Amino acid sequence: MTRPLSRLGFLTIGLFDPADPGPGHEDTLRIIELGEELGFDSAWLRHRHLQHGISSPVAVMAAATQRTSRIELGTAVTPLGAENPFRLAEDLGTVDVLSGGRINPGFSVGPPMNFDRYKHSLYPDTHDREELGYARLERFLALIDGAEASDFEGTQGIETFSKQIQPQSVGLRDRVWYGAGSLSSAEWAGRHALALLTSSVVKDEGSGDDFATIQRRQIDLFRSVHPAGENARVSQGLVVIPTDSASAEQRQRYEAYAASRLPRTTSPQGSAGLRFAPDLVGTSEQLADRLADHAGFRAVDEVAFALPFSFEYEDYVQILTDMAGRLGPLLGWNPRV
Repeated sequence: MTRPLSRLGFLTIGLFDPADPGPGHEDTLRIIELGEELGFDSAWLRHRHLQHGISSPVAVMAAATQRTSRIELGTAVTPLGAENPFRLAEDLGTVDVLSGGRINPGFSVGPPMNFDRYKHSLYPDTHDREELGYARLERFLALIDGAEASDFEGTQGIETFSKQIQPQSVGLRDRVWYGAGSLSSAEWAGRHALALLTSSVVKDEGSGDDFATIQRRQIDLFRSVHPAGENARVSQGLVVIPTDSASAEQRQRYEAYAASRLPRTTSPQGSAGLRFAPDLVGTSEQLADRLADHAGFRAVDEVAFALPFSFEYEDYVQILTDMAGRLGPLLGWNPRV
């Protein structure tokens, strides 16, 4: 049985021209503003290091908080191995206060993509000793939950100091997500009472099952160990492209994009055995039917559909408009206005 969709969001990488990065960042902010106007519940930023996409989602979210009033803002996901949990707790606490409590930080752990290529720049003297696993995230969670970060509290001269990270933003800990792609990471997220971000990539882990079956298995395991049980939050992030108001040229380009990525979905990829979900392209009626047959989608009532990386601003306007105006309501969602 499919759960009615209660929350509709979208994910963007925020591409820009390295020779002139301003317009690309401005387009990302305009897309977030449009999302709020269309009634979306959330906008998510993909975090990219040393690429021509958003490298500082905290800064972009801070700007977006001042141009929106309702839409929630998240990261999907920030690789924590490239972050200092102390500083990140300060930054996200500050932006959450600025937003009025609308920030949804999502994380992954382990070595970030291409870590060996830039670890000397990131951690010149300690890269081989850095703890890049779950303990790093546990440090961050403790800090935003009020754990002591210092052994001193009081006044020195005219300055007052706190033992806790400042500002402490009430409720931020309850809005932390984990991007899991394996059974073990889904279980860890559930046991630590995080929300679960599940995307268009999962680990096959030798099962030989299709993507949707594997994703559903991870979601079920997550909820089985989460304190909130069946009410634990899970958001799905497939690439979904409605074509209701698209031009013939756009439809052809969207279909070509999906077709070019289809071969990677037919079998596990690479040494990690990654399973990729096919991109979904079609009318909202067609997409609603395909999602209703998707075992993973049937287990969620929140989504953050991923916008394709390489499209133009006008394409995103069309996709989001159709998503909010046609596809969302077909899935049981009501826009927030």
